[in-house]
Amino acid sequence: MVESEPDEKLLVETAQRDPRCFADLYRLHFDRVYAYVARRVATRSDAQDLTAEVFQQALANLGRFEWRGVPFAAWLYRIAANAVTDHHHRTVRDQNVPPNPEPGQGEHESTERRASLYCAVRELPADQRRVIEMRFAEDRSIAEIARVLGRSEGAVKQLQFRALGSLRARLDQDDA
Repeated sequence: MVESEPDEKLLVETAQRDPRCFADLYRLHFDRVYAYVARRVATRSDAQDLTAEVFQQALANLGRFEWRGVPFAAWLYRIAANAVTDHHHRTVRDQNVPPNPEPGQGEHESTERRASLYCAVRELPADQRRVIEMRFAEDRSIAEIARVLGRSEGAVKQLQFRALGSLRARLDQDDA
């Protein structure tokens, strides 16, 4: 869900007066920024580190932000793009690895869809969410998950099936 422009402007102005209120902006934009960064880096830990860096830089420079009618997220995306570019330059310099190509214009929808997915996963019941995280984010097998959770493989498969069904329904609902 995207906040309306006046509400977002008020959140930014409040956070500029009291940096402790930045948490509201963080919660509002975290999923999108993380999805944007994750799409452009190789590992989950890099995505987490860079996303933290983006919000740290945003908080540190919030006093210099000027409201011009453009969503606050655009400013965050610019910080994120710079952080990703710097990360790729460091990677190339340190490891002699070719950088990822620059993102295309059509990737905004993909970023929004990933943000919706992350949000939907967080809203799953705890046992289903844990199975999805272990299976897809941690790349664990059904047998490993069953051992960790102390459940049968059949129970883990059922939790995964239900979770994927819920996610599919939620994302289809968001697309409608």
